[in-house]
Amino acid sequence: MTRVLGVGLLTGWGAGVDALPEDARRAAGDRRVVPLATPDLTGDRFRRATRESLLGIAAVEAALLDSGLDRAAVAGSQTALVYVTAAAYGASNKNFIVATSGSPARAEGGLTEERSGSVRGGLYFPYTAPSAVPAQVAIEFGLTGGYVILVGGAAATVDALWQASTLLAAGCATTALVLAVETFEECADLWARGRWTTPRPLVEAAACVVLSGKGEDLAYGPGEATVLEALAVRRAGETLACAPLVALALARSARMPRACVTGRWRGRRAQIAVGT
Repeated sequence: MTRVLGVGLLTGWGAGVDALPEDARRAAGDRRVVPLATPDLTGDRFRRATRESLLGIAAVEAALLDSGLDRAAVAGSQTALVYVTAAAYGASNKNFIVATSGSPARAEGGLTEERSGSVRGGLYFPYTAPSAVPAQVAIEFGLTGGYVILVGGAAATVDALWQASTLLAAGCATTALVLAVETFEECADLWARGRWTTPRPLVEAAACVVLSGKGEDLAYGPGEATVLEALAVRRAGETLACAPLVALALARSARMPRACVTGRWRGRRAQIAVGT
């Protein structure tokens, strides 16, 4: 069975399971979005990194710490990376459209023209933004193994756990990282329009799980919601693709030897079992 070595969890409530409230909806009050602070990573390479990329790097770092692994243990071709998001690329798309260049505006005939499509500080990749996060993570941790990118919510993260398990079972990797990042603050006005279909509060999150094992006996397929899934939503709020990884963090905290992780996205449900 695929085994969880560690989970790194960052949410708008803080770092780790202990930071989660007992009831996220009550704790959020009138807030529609509970934001997650941007990690303060030093180094010139991060100067133009997007917020979601910085969050992804911080989540992987937290997962390695929880696993008792150092960076050297995951560097190279034997570590696979599977990245999932339903919302984090929206900020890059929006910023690319509305941002203006930090260079001086051009003036002609008393009129000033600001150039659109670029941004002061960050470097944004419209429509290919989901690729930017795993790329930054791979560079930072020296990952050269296989990688997969999935766009979707909680069910897609269950798929990601299966994809990682498949790579482990096939011998394509000895370790796999499943990473999910969800940000909402930059597009809060757009999310407000979907208030009838998206539960509140929306809680920004970045989570990563480190996996090993042979990827057998996964019980992967359609599955009904479990108590663990409901607990993850009650404690953390709506974290979309991060929800199954929140569930794994809760399962490890409760010392469950095995966890059946479930998730839903756009009417589709999925489940998978992993050792915790």
